[in-house]
Order: sequence, then structure tokens, then C-alpha cells
Amino acid sequence: MRYVRDSVKAPVVSGFALKAFVSALESGVGPVLINKLITDSGVGRFRETSAGNASPIQVPLPLGAEPTGVTEPKALAEAALSAAANVPGDKLETIAAFRDAYRNNTSDPSRVVRRLHEAISKLEGGDDKMNFFISRKPEQVLAEAEASTSRWRAGAPKSALDGVPVVLKDEVDLEGFVTTLGTKFRAEVAAKDSAVAARLKAAGALILGKANMNEIGINPIGLNPHYGPARNPFDRTRITGGSSSASAAVVAAGLCPISIGADGGGSIRIPAALCGVVGLKATFGRISEAGIPPLCWNVGHVGPIGLTVADVAAAYALIAGPDEHDPVSLRQPSLHLTDYANGSLKGVRLGICQPYFEDAEADVVARCREGLKALTDAGATIVELPPPDLNLILWSHSIIILSEMREAMHEEVLKDSSRFALDSRTNLAIGGNFSSRDYVHALRHRQKLTREWLELMKTCDVVVTPTTACTAPAIPEATLPDGESNLPVVDQLMRFIRVGNLTGFPALSVPAGLDGRGLPVGLHLMGRPYEEHLLLRLGRVVEATVTRTTPKVHVTALT
Repeated sequence: MRYVRDSVKAPVVSGFALKAFVSALESGVGPVLINKLITDSGVGRFRETSAGNASPIQVPLPLGAEPTGVTEPKALAEAALSAAANVPGDKLETIAAFRDAYRNNTSDPSRVVRRLHEAISKLEGGDDKMNFFISRKPEQVLAEAEASTSRWRAGAPKSALDGVPVVLKDEVDLEGFVTTLGTKFRAEVAAKDSAVAARLKAAGALILGKANMNEIGINPIGLNPHYGPARNPFDRTRITGGSSSASAAVVAAGLCPISIGADGGGSIRIPAALCGVVGLKATFGRISEAGIPPLCWNVGHVGPIGLTVADVAAAYALIAGPDEHDPVSLRQPSLHLTDYANGSLKGVRLGICQPYFEDAEADVVARCREGLKALTDAGATIVELPPPDLNLILWSHSIIILSEMREAMHEEVLKDSSRFALDSRTNLAIGGNFSSRDYVHALRHRQKLTREWLELMKTCDVVVTPTTACTAPAIPEATLPDGESNLPVVDQLMRFIRVGNLTGFPALSVPAGLDGRGLPVGLHLMGRPYEEHLLLRLGRVVEATVTRTTPKVHVTALT
């Protein structure tokens, strides 16, 4: 079987040409133009493919064996931090570093928050602003920090995360804040916390604010015309990736060791890779979506982005698990981190499709091969996998996510589509022109693909690829604020991503080093359902061999 991926030949469009193109898409000739676009992209061939006997209802993911070890969230978080890898390179202000500073009284949450507020004011002001935040309430955060300081002084912190700064993507409800979804028209204030925010608050975390994002999460590049482009701390002229663009950037910049993103098509893992941090898309339903405005029901996930694997593991332990307000989350095994600290990978099988692995920039492949070597040096073995049908995966995912996003935004589009960014309008117009047969056909293929990947992963434990095919591209400054339509870059960012969203399998992006320009590379690990513990275990092995470098834009909160 030969590795095949259709190349993306669409032109890069910006400025007047992009505005004219979007206007045409939304006009009376729009359906004709869109039909030509999607036919030229191969959807015509997709419509003729067979989904066999697959139903449009997703196959239930296997739960695996119930764990026998620790399952209590706070204890799991402590265990994850206690077994943190010794990450080489510049000193990192991890969750454990904050916890230890508070325990030893070398700092306290109030001091940390004052310092961070000052740093954020500088980063968000002037000509060199980073555009990290959509909204903040500094005085409220300071009051919460003072309460946390009192708990630490009394020797009664709520958890290891007490007093630790955290940031939420502005796709996650936080009581008293508008959840903008990166738009300018959403104005309703959230009446209560999302499940994720509530669990973080219960752990004592200090939520600094709501992070900038690609509007409605519909593009992986991460540019936002309303709040400015979130800029990459390694090079502010580069994108962060999206759609959880600033959620990754704030972690890389030292403002917090953990943030929350959302991932319908790589939106946690792509920015984590481009910003040199760790991102986990857990198994579908593993982390409650309650309080996350619906955008893409069948492929959406919410999850943690962190400075290190231990930070992500600790946050995952505290926010995952069943939630009565999210029925999808109710059917899952107990949370655990079995063998997380075991550095020996003897018996672990790594699935690699060599031409797929190598379908990326040379530096990306080289760094990821070094990460792969770290895993095999620890005892893992390589199993050669057959090539995936990337065209079928692309068509299925694109039809599902764009159709669902168009439906989620239906009323707003009817009110006034011009309020959306041009890239959003393009994708919404395309999503609105897929037929009901296209959508059901894509759902049937999703179920078929899931069954096939479940069978494939009986031959291996984890599938290994780069996270993205390129490092962070340059921000197209001349096209701002509207940005551009750049499908070749979208393809580079999403090439290795889509299977995890279609199947619901867990996936982790872990830093694999820097390219020749000093830009981060991510290694992507995808596992079987509910085997996040294995992905975190492997990520821990990789990060212990990768020297971490402080980005050019960076602040310290503890020293």
C-alpha cells in the first residue's frame, strides 16, 4: 500500500481579493462557487467512497481494565508532580516550583499575582504587545490570591495547585466573564463556571483571565482581527498556531505553568507544538465539556496545556473524570496514572509509518527522530504501520467540523455574517453548503475509521508522528488585521492531527527541540482510548532528553 496525500494547491488570498472572494461565497453565486471549490478539493471522490456497513453513530470506545492503584484526583496530581522528569535546560517555573515556593515561604500567591499583573500590563501595552488576553479582572484575582496566601500560611492549601496561576481559553465559561469565542458580538456574561473552571477553582488555582483565540476556533493558524494576533514568545513575528493560540503562548511566556485549551482539530496540540510546551487532548468525553459553548459536538475536546508533562499530568488529574452535567463524560473508567513514573519502556510498541513520519520539514523530522530515539533507548520497539488514507481522513474531518460549526453559528450568521472574521466567513460558507448526505457519509466514515484504528492499535501501543509538519510560520503582517486564507499552511499544521479528533483517541504533543531558526518542534503521541497515562509516561521520557530554552519574551513570577 502506497503513502498518498493530495497536495494543497489553493492560492494564498488576502486583502481586497479575500474580501471579494468572501462576498462571492455569501452571494447568490456562492453555492456554485463553493461546489466547485469542494469538488476540486476531492470531495466529489469522497462522495463515491464506500463506508461499508458503518453507522453514523460512533462506535463506543473500549474502556479497558479498571485501575487498581490511586484514583483520587488530588493524590494523583501530587504523584504526578513528585515524579516530574528532570528537564534539562533553563529553570522552569512549574506547578511544583510554585508549590515548593509557597511551602518554603520564599514566595506567596499574593506576591506572584502582583508581579504577574505588572508583567501582563507591559506585555499587553505599547507597540510590541503580545495580544495574549481578551479579558481580565486583576483586583478579583488579587483577592483570590490573598485568600490562597492565608491558606498556605495556615498549612491548609486546597491542593498542589492552590495559588498557582492558570489561564482559560475564551471558549471556556468563567462566572462573571463574557465567553467571547474570540468574537466581538457575543456579550452574555457566564452565570456560572464551566466544569473545568469549577474544578480548577476547587483546587485553589488562580485564574488570571481569558486567553485570546482564533475566532470561534475555526482556523489552526491563530490570527484574530478583533483582539490582534497572539504572538509567539520565541519570535513575536511568528504565529502561535490555533485555535487555542494564547493559551499556549502564556505558558511559554512564563505567565502560568498550566492553561486550558479546546481541540476540535488540533487546537490544543498545534499551538503547544509551535510554542514549545506540552498539550494533551484526552479521550473524547474524558474531560467534561459542560460550560463550553457547543461548536463541534462530535470532534471537540477541552484539555490542559502545560510547561512540562508533569504539569499537564497534574492538571489532567484534577479536571478529568465524570460530570453529571455532561452525559458524554459519564461512561469512562476511573482516572489513573498507572506506571507514569516508570522510565523503562520495555514492551511498549511504537507504531510508525515512515513516509508519513517524514512528510514534514527536514528539521521537524530530525528533532522528532531524536525524540523517537529517546523512546527506543528506554526500551520501546518500533512497529511499521501501513499508510493512512489521509485524503479520506481530511474529507471526513472537514465535513464534520465545518458542518457542525456552521450549525452552531447559524443564528449569528443569519443576523449578520459580516461580524465574523473573513477566514471564519469562508469556512462557515463552505460548511453551510455541505449536504445532509455529505455529513452522514462523513459520520459513517468516522465510525469505520475508528473501528479500523482500534484494530490497527492491537499491533502497537502508541502511534508516533511529528505534531505539525512545519514550525511556526511568519505572521502575515501586511495583511492584518484581516489576515489571509492560506490552506497550504493549514494543511501543514493539521496533517498529523485529525485522526485523534475523528476517533476520539487521546493524543499528546511534547517538545522535541528547536529547528535551525530557534523555533519549537513538537512530537505527537496518539494512544488507545483512556490510555492517557501511557502517553504521559512516554512524554516524560522524551522531555528528559530535550534541553528547554527560555523564549525571547518571558517573565518570571517566583524569582
